[in-house]
Amino acid sequence: MTLKPPPYRADHVGSLLRPPSVVEARTKFAANALSADELKAIEDKAIRGVIKMQEEVGLKVVTDGEIRRSFWHYDFMGGLTGLDLVERDPKEGVQFHGVNLRPIFPTITGKMDFPDDHPMLDHFKFVAASTNVTPKISIPGPSACHFRTAKEDIHPADYADLEVLFADLAKTYAKAVAKFYEAGCRYLQMDDIFFAYLCDPKHRAEKKELGMDPDWLVAQYAKMMHDAIRDRPEDMLIGMHMCRGNFRSTWAAEGAYDLVADTVFNQTGVDMFFMEYDSDRAGGLEPLKFLARGKQRVYPGFITTKNAALENIDDLRRKFDEASKYADLDQLGIAPQCGFASTEEGNAISEDEQKAKLKLVVDTAKAIWGEG
Repeated sequence: MTLKPPPYRADHVGSLLRPPSVVEARTKFAANALSADELKAIEDKAIRGVIKMQEEVGLKVVTDGEIRRSFWHYDFMGGLTGLDLVERDPKEGVQFHGVNLRPIFPTITGKMDFPDDHPMLDHFKFVAASTNVTPKISIPGPSACHFRTAKEDIHPADYADLEVLFADLAKTYAKAVAKFYEAGCRYLQMDDIFFAYLCDPKHRAEKKELGMDPDWLVAQYAKMMHDAIRDRPEDMLIGMHMCRGNFRSTWAAEGAYDLVADTVFNQTGVDMFFMEYDSDRAGGLEPLKFLARGKQRVYPGFITTKNAALENIDDLRRKFDEASKYADLDQLGIAPQCGFASTEEGNAISEDEQKAKLKLVVDTAKAIWGEG
């Protein structure tokens, strides 16, 4: 049977727990006890394994689980021209709820661009060659290059004018979109989680202290995304995940989507939205009312990746009944609230529990829409 193209009712954000073989191999590689080729061979085998797992639970779209990455965003960003990753004092790491992220800091050192040999192009090709369903790759959206870079770490004088930086980021990402399409990618996910961060009073206050209007930033981030993807071919879908942080089952922000929903749904040009809805931190479903009627699709993340407790399908049905008061049920799908391992440390959940969550995604889609 020929697989129809996406979107599908069941999907997931992308990252998966790193298998023990990869954890051990990366430790040995860091200690110079394993070569780069040996590490790649172990990663290749593990990725084939997680692709098989995704197919077994019935997903029609698969990723490499981001198994080659340390971070969901920094690995991609570090491969861009003009951006370096700098390691500093551990006490300086980004603060999550009760824990600090490893102290890696993006630093913009020159004019931003997307290189023709960015390693994640080959990462996508490997997935595409290893599956008979739809391959997807997730990368950080353009806002990550600004939100996660401190003002003092933006060195080019031209970029003191943020609109100049944002224009170059849009061009950089437009080139990335074109290159991924050339590589065969028809479903690219560009995660702009910082829209959700800018719903949090704490993060909004921090930006104000730096002289930036958070609402202006939301509009600028939306324009960057729009300009980056506006020239994509008609047969290329763009997804976007928006959450409040995910590091070892903790979070970094909270606040309802109300402040950004209209802008995100109607000004970015994105086709599919993965939204975090597994806790009170996400607020209510009312912002879904801003979704325009049409082909866009929202995946409200009612299934959490932060703990192993398995949600009940009947409860999930009721949540979709509530969501359908604000958006047409035909424009909805189901996905977990986030990835299972936004960094290589992973969430506090086992591989079997991860698989059960993904199977629940597919089973819920079949129960509600009759298809996965």
